[in-house]
Formats: sequence, structure tokens, C-alpha cells
Amino acid sequence: MIAKADLLKLDVAERLELIEELWDSIANDPSAASQIPLTDDERALLDERLRDHRANPDAARPWAEVRAEILNKR
Repeated sequence: MIAKADLLKLDVAERLELIEELWDSIANDPSAASQIPLTDDERALLDERLRDHRANPDAARPWAEVRAEILNKR
């Protein structure tokens, strides 16, 4: 295991790259979702949003579209 002090010695670009690799490893781990603790309120909110989406899927927008809109506002 790498010591935290050693990780903090990395420059910002290296730390960001490491964060991205770690995030991707979590996102690609099928068992990760079951290991993330949710409060009852968080679970209820996610369930509500999923029901809303299933009831009206056309209200959703592709990420590329939303991202482009955000970047154009800068």
C-alpha cells in the first residue's frame, strides 16, 4: 500500500490522474454500488427520481448536450 504522505508528494497533474483512475475503477466495479452507504432519505430521493424518469423519459437530456450548454455559458 502506498503511504498517504507519498501520494501528497505527487504534483497536481499526477494526483488528478490518480483520482481519475480510482474513480474509473469504482465506476467499473459491479459490486461498488452495494458498498456505498445511502441514508434512507438519499435512497428515497433516488427512487423518486428513477420513477420520474421512467414516467417521462423524454424529459432527460444527453450529457453531451448539457455539458456543451454549460461550457458555452463560461
